[in-house]
Amino acid sequence: MAAAAAETPATGDNPPATKITSAGEQSKAEVTAVEDVDTILDEKQELHQAQHDLDVTADDLLEAKEFAASITLDELHAIMTRVYKIHRRDPNFPATVLAKIQQLLETESVFQHPELHEHLIEEMKIEAALITNNSPYAEVRAVVDNHDDPSMPVSTLRAWFIGILLAVACAFVNIFFEIRQPAITVGANVSQLLAYPMGKFCERVLPNWGFTLFGVRHSLNPGPFNKKEHMLITIMSSISITGSYTSFIVWIQAMPQWFNQPWAVNFGYQILIALSTNFIGYSLAGITRRFLVYPAHCAWPQSLVTIAVNASFHSDGNPPVLGPFKSLWKLSRLRFFMYISIAMFFYFWIPNFLFMGLSIFSWMTWIDPNNRTLATIVGMQSGLGLNPLPTFDWNVLVFFADPLAIPFFSTFNIFLGTLLTLPVIAAVYFTNTFYTAYIPIISNEPWDNMAQPYNVTAVVTEHGILDTEKYQQYSPPYLSAGSVVVYISFFAMYAAALTHGFLYSYPEIRMGVLELWNSFRKKDDVENDRVLDIHNRLMQSYKEVPEWWYMVVLVMSVAVGCAGLASYPTYTSPAVVIYGLILCLIFLIPTGIIFAMTGVQIALDVIAEFIGGSFFQGNAIATCFFQTYAMVTSTQAQAFAKDLKLAHYIKIPPRVTFFAQMVPTLATTFVAVGILHYQITIENVCTEQAAFRFYCPSETIFYSAAVIWGTVGPKRLWGPGGQYTITLIGFPIGVLTVVTFWYLGKKYPNNPIIRKVHPVVLMYGGTTWVPYNMSYVWPAVPVAWMSWVYLRSRFLGLWSKYNFVLTAALSCGIAISGVVQFFALAYNDIELDWWGNNVVGQGCEDGKSCVLKTLATGERFGPAPGTYNL
Repeated sequence: MAAAAAETPATGDNPPATKITSAGEQSKAEVTAVEDVDTILDEKQELHQAQHDLDVTADDLLEAKEFAASITLDELHAIMTRVYKIHRRDPNFPATVLAKIQQLLETESVFQHPELHEHLIEEMKIEAALITNNSPYAEVRAVVDNHDDPSMPVSTLRAWFIGILLAVACAFVNIFFEIRQPAITVGANVSQLLAYPMGKFCERVLPNWGFTLFGVRHSLNPGPFNKKEHMLITIMSSISITGSYTSFIVWIQAMPQWFNQPWAVNFGYQILIALSTNFIGYSLAGITRRFLVYPAHCAWPQSLVTIAVNASFHSDGNPPVLGPFKSLWKLSRLRFFMYISIAMFFYFWIPNFLFMGLSIFSWMTWIDPNNRTLATIVGMQSGLGLNPLPTFDWNVLVFFADPLAIPFFSTFNIFLGTLLTLPVIAAVYFTNTFYTAYIPIISNEPWDNMAQPYNVTAVVTEHGILDTEKYQQYSPPYLSAGSVVVYISFFAMYAAALTHGFLYSYPEIRMGVLELWNSFRKKDDVENDRVLDIHNRLMQSYKEVPEWWYMVVLVMSVAVGCAGLASYPTYTSPAVVIYGLILCLIFLIPTGIIFAMTGVQIALDVIAEFIGGSFFQGNAIATCFFQTYAMVTSTQAQAFAKDLKLAHYIKIPPRVTFFAQMVPTLATTFVAVGILHYQITIENVCTEQAAFRFYCPSETIFYSAAVIWGTVGPKRLWGPGGQYTITLIGFPIGVLTVVTFWYLGKKYPNNPIIRKVHPVVLMYGGTTWVPYNMSYVWPAVPVAWMSWVYLRSRFLGLWSKYNFVLTAALSCGIAISGVVQFFALAYNDIELDWWGNNVVGQGCEDGKSCVLKTLATGERFGPAPGTYNL
């Protein structure tokens, strides 16, 4: 028929001539056409089924198919054996794919008679191609490119200038306004957004002038502003955006209303301790690369959001994707990001200024504001927050878990842990266990035996040392019902984290230890498990940072910290640096792996306070330094490891990343010390009479905690005869919970529920109380389900294109809107006084007035004065 049409071509509006065929020939042609259509439909159905089974988009599937044809059966068996060993307990790895891998490896006839299992072998070859040439995770494939251009400029003059400028500027704003109530914060997403127009401006106006150094040309304008430069700037600007944690120690030392040690303002002292704590984190992050950066299963979910923004600005392709109701989404990521950011910028004015009741939407308590029981159960300010619709504020919704950034199982485990501890808190409170009925149910403050906030100055000398006579005359500190359960959950979580690392991650930890050891022996042997990952192979094009660079930084940081403590009257042994570092090293890798896989970070603050207060009882400053070197260095090391993964994904040379972390940190450390020097001289700072609301809320809390856990000490509360000794049961609970789920997972490896339960994240859910509640956890669950379960399974292309861009755009819009509102309104003390804003703290929702039991004037609860445990 095509030939006939060609013989008599169509002209004008006349239809083409057709060849007259017999009835038999026409019938045969129709049958053939129908068969062709059926074949096409079958192929489309097969393609769609393969996409669903392998959790892959059409583009990734087609790319993997090309490589899959070159994989032999023996290679397939070797690859899948290693994949199954690594991912058999990985909750992020698709369970359906894991089941097929297990079927492939356990069915002998697959390799003896491959002709009988062609479909399974083909699917597994495609999966092997995905793993070796891309990533085993759809969320990583969605935003991370599996190709690299080593010739792309990275360490350019404009990137360094913009990066250091933004690092200093953002650090200045955050540090200067940190002591204000409320504080103002500029996040990394804002600096990433600002970096793009600055980079494009430099690209447009700077001349192509430069110089050659060591055979490398450095130009003011090496060409188009690219994604690697943009990510390098993002890493530099976000690396020390919050200043130094040691500033809190200096504040409580120097202020006359606290420890009154004016010598702590000394510039040399501040620089030494600040440099020490900041740079120890970098050195540990570098040393733990083989555990937290190189493995493919360490995906770092929050990093994917940053990369999604980067891809939005620098992505060339814009393929249309199918959405619900057969809609076709053609909007580019950049336009999508801009539209959502602008919309959120304007929307955030409503819950944050115009109608705050939409942010704290405790609507059930509005029905009867003075109902104590109602407020205790459903109140968002003063109760357990059992509210099905608690907020219309995205900032509240993502407080504990960004439902679009971290996997659904993480969000749900956090919620489940919070839900399971809710009745425990209620039981402790309503039975008046530990005298909690006299205290607000979810307060995070310590209280005295007269149901008043604990007055720490009533039990210490003028030098901040505990006066036991004053202590016996006054009161021991008491905790709320929420705080009691939170401590049990913290103890359980720490024990669970170590147990989980041993049972679940032992092969990966062992592999990392061997590789670290081989690096010192100058051996290049790397297990095949690392070779599987395309990003590791691509990064082999660049020189790695030698281990001794990080070791030198570690040794110098420890030495500088010890010098700072020994050279000034801190009354703290320099050994506290070593002790804190040991605790950090014990937890760093197990908790780091959990953070990298689940997006949930486990801070060591409670265990550091608990152990530090026990070791250095009576010395609050020593306890603070122990907490700093244990908790803060661990937190920083994991944050820096996350940035190393960012560079790993974008293919920034490791040595460039090394200096991009070190140099801005050095600069911002001096900025932080300089700002603190000025702030301390502000009249009435950290008092209620301070100008610009410089009330120092965080510093005040830090001082209270330092006295309670450093001066009073945990031995009096958790030691023999202590009131809260029973809460130490959390430690065996954590161990037994992990062992139980590990055993169940071994017995029922394909059970989808057991695979998705993460016992450590479950325990973390129990730590989300005080002063927060269920209302800050539950709203993320339906959003996470909609994103990670519904949209991801049905519209993977749509989800891959927009999901991470959406959460980045929402957060960016809120951040910019918050900055504008702060300077336009809060800075000038402009408030909107009406019911929609005042209802937030109405009646029992003020957080203090409606407790279960009250005391008469002069009455106390608990043991009589003079009989307190010492």
